[in-house]
Amino acid sequence: MKRFSKKDLKFLILLFLLLGMMFLFRYFFFKTPGDSVTVEVDGVSVGTWSLKEEQEIPIKNSDGRVTNTLKIENGTAKMIDASCPDHLCMNQKAVSREGETIVCLPNKVVVSVQSKKEKELDAVAR
Repeated sequence: MKRFSKKDLKFLILLFLLLGMMFLFRYFFFKTPGDSVTVEVDGVSVGTWSLKEEQEIPIKNSDGRVTNTLKIENGTAKMIDASCPDHLCMNQKAVSREGETIVCLPNKVVVSVQSKKEKELDAVAR
């Protein structure tokens, strides 16, 4: 008895393509553009900046030493400098949509995008 046929393989490929298209559609058309970025260092919020103003923000640790530099430009935020050894935060893409984040684990820095737009309810339960 055969367990896996060519029809099964075609069905799985079609299913994965459909799921991928649904994910991309949702990502590009239903993500809310952000209004501001919030920076946290070691779990403590150090500030919130608008994505509309172009600026460079030095991020300091609890000792007062600058560990990272965040650049806001064209409605996006990107980490342009970091004192960590791996620089993975600098290789992350620029963030501009609600819920997107940039994380620098060695320096304990989290940059997250927020939106002022209130979320609509999907449904109301009684």
